[in-house]
Amino acid sequence: MKFITNGLIIKEQNIREKDKLVTALTESHGVIKAFVHGAKDIKSPKSAATTLLTYSRFTFHKQKETYLIGDARAQKIFSGLRNSIENMYLAQYFCELASALCPVEQEAGGQLRLILNALYLLSENKREYTLVKPCVELRLMCFSGYMPDIMMCCECGEYEKDVMCFLPKTGRLICKDCCEKTENTDYKINLNRSCLTAMRHCCYCEDEKLFSFSLPENDLKTLNFCSEEYIKLMLERDFKTLRFLKGLL
Repeated sequence: MKFITNGLIIKEQNIREKDKLVTALTESHGVIKAFVHGAKDIKSPKSAATTLLTYSRFTFHKQKETYLIGDARAQKIFSGLRNSIENMYLAQYFCELASALCPVEQEAGGQLRLILNALYLLSENKREYTLVKPCVELRLMCFSGYMPDIMMCCECGEYEKDVMCFLPKTGRLICKDCCEKTENTDYKINLNRSCLTAMRHCCYCEDEKLFSFSLPENDLKTLNFCSEEYIKLMLERDFKTLRFLKGLL
């Protein structure tokens, strides 16, 4: 079987002298692991096109259960990421998230566009990484069937108060009053109005408006903490690249 599709290299591993095993997030087939013969030959167009964080057009060949990349042409290299070690680690964190959350051998155009837009904004310094990060985290969770239920209090239906509590173990929202009345002891994170509005925006807005908001620094920290805790508790795992990133901050 042969097919052509666009994709982003989210992982690469050297094999033997000139070959690679890469993982690509593709538009038509989601996450695919494939061998690339001659990828380490600098004269080959496949060399640059199969490098980590490169967006390329691939020709895949499937032989039994093994994928091979027969041809690869780079479409976009996010070279600006190299200007910031924080942005570079964040980009690699997005790749690790994609590997964990995106479908295998199924259509993933929405997830690919999300990560490409994020890499572009980081590479061109058009948005701060503290804003881009929770947008990608929450949106990827939504794509993967983990959309949090944050439209209203899970007990009384209240839409908004000065302080609402996010329950990252269940992805639900509860108001302060109901916390006190029901003596809810679940792990919770307090959200003010602006944080809650931003979190709802990340989950529910149209794709083209995702990164078009701003928050004060302290509220951005809270939003980042919420998205991190939600992923950690829902997936029951942490991510090596995120630990590295947080170690830099």
